[in-house]
Amino acid sequence: MQLTVLGCWAPYPRAGGACSGYLLQDGDINIMLDIGHGSLSRLMQVLDFRSLTALVITHFHPDHYSDVYALRHAVAGAIRDKSRQGPLTLLMPSEPAANFTEISGYGDAFAVKAIDSLSPDSYSGTGNWQLGGLKLRFMPTVHKKPCYAVRIEGLTQFVYTGDTAYSSELVDFFRGADLLLSEASGFDSDTSILSGSHMTARQAGELGRLAGAKKLMITHFWPEYEQADLLTQAQESFGSKVELAREGRTYKI
Repeated sequence: MQLTVLGCWAPYPRAGGACSGYLLQDGDINIMLDIGHGSLSRLMQVLDFRSLTALVITHFHPDHYSDVYALRHAVAGAIRDKSRQGPLTLLMPSEPAANFTEISGYGDAFAVKAIDSLSPDSYSGTGNWQLGGLKLRFMPTVHKKPCYAVRIEGLTQFVYTGDTAYSSELVDFFRGADLLLSEASGFDSDTSILSGSHMTARQAGELGRLAGAKKLMITHFWPEYEQADLLTQAQESFGSKVELAREGRTYKI
């Protein structure tokens, strides 16, 4: 299993950058996790969009889903010219209903499944979806709009927080991950601003440590902040080395 960072900025990118977008690959399975501003262009630098197996949208904030409209045209065109066979599986929340209804209407490109309609499994409050040899599990997070953390299990275990406030209830869902990709939206000084919606870098490190994650990578950076300073605070609470999500880089899991 490997992860390529397509975009790591929020809620807008640095010059030349992109917002949330990640490509997880395992054999011939290619899953895009979120598709924020500029991330589709970044995807096409490393993978033909026709080769996508599935897209997961964790929630409907523009820095996590805005490029879905561009992808719709790309996939629909590829189906028409027969360079792609069939619609792309798209997993996303059913709320807000207006977003879900609109995107579900693009049946020329997507086969949509609501994350919150999936059958629950051994993780309380979650659903699951099978893609080849991979199992995708979902758990609701604490955010301003309905949002889901994603756990992908194969020979290795990968977890992506999506957007979330600090919550001890997420520890079991993150537990034992080979790689935990966590939002780290600010410094200690931002705790009150982020409360109820996002995590600081230190909180991301704390969750990773409590969950026993083997590796922690932080992402979802405010573009005006120095990443090295966020890294320091995450490492202090995680207790060991933390990776920074860097656009265009591929990491083995």
